Amino acid sequence: MSNTQAAVGILDRLNKASSAEDFFALLGVDYDPKIVNVARLHILKRMGQYLAKEVFEGGAEAEVTARCKAVLEQAYADFVASSPIDQRVFKVLKDAVAEPKKPAAFVPLSSLK
Repeated sequence: MSNTQAAVGILDRLNKASSAEDFFALLGVDYDPKIVNVARLHILKRMGQYLAKEVFEGGAEAEVTARCKAVLEQAYADFVASSPIDQRVFKVLKDAVAEPKKPAAFVPLSSLK
């Protein structure tokens, strides 16, 4: 790793990553391209959900990198074990199986006095 890369924290480098493959490469996580091609946005969204629960402030860079790697591995494993449809990370997929809202009761005007 060059001195320039070492000076920039892993969170900054992840923030500048432009593809799912960049995330895997930066964190040194092995992956199956077939899975990433199908679920790339789902994996990154799930990773973001997991990262939102983490507290990195004041942590050593090696510790932050290890936590980010573990989170990506966990998010990736979610989609190795099941499909994006099963995981339902995005709102549109959650809404597709949500209970439909019951329509408001209809009261015809003719019944009003």
